[in-house]
Amino acid sequence: MTPFHLAFPVRDLDETRAFYGDVLGCAIGRSSATWVDFDLFGHQMSAHLRPQASQAASDGKVDGIVVPIPHFGAVLLMDEWERLAARLEARDDVDWLERPMVRFKGEPGEQATLFIRDPSGNALEFKGFRSLEQIFAH
Repeated sequence: MTPFHLAFPVRDLDETRAFYGDVLGCAIGRSSATWVDFDLFGHQMSAHLRPQASQAASDGKVDGIVVPIPHFGAVLLMDEWERLAARLEARDDVDWLERPMVRFKGEPGEQATLFIRDPSGNALEFKGFRSLEQIFAH
């Protein structure tokens, strides 16, 4: 798998370092006074300081459940997803949008999912699959 890169706006770099480093457990990479890189499950995420940036509220529906648009995250194998879900559930400082659940149960593409917000309001989704071949199953 080739990692992807995503640059996204944040309001404060210190709270962003604490969230991605402490809450999600991401390794912190290079940084400057206006940006910081994180290793999000092997992908390069670059948080760029934009104090005035705000997220427009918009929702979509997946499997009958409202989901925030836009959002980003990672696709994980189920054991890694379960560890992340347990890590997040054990904390009292997580801004939950959708607690851990299973979508498309018993269907092709069955997946576990959860949604959280970072301190800047960015929505993140983490998906868990028993097999990566199920990602695009239909």
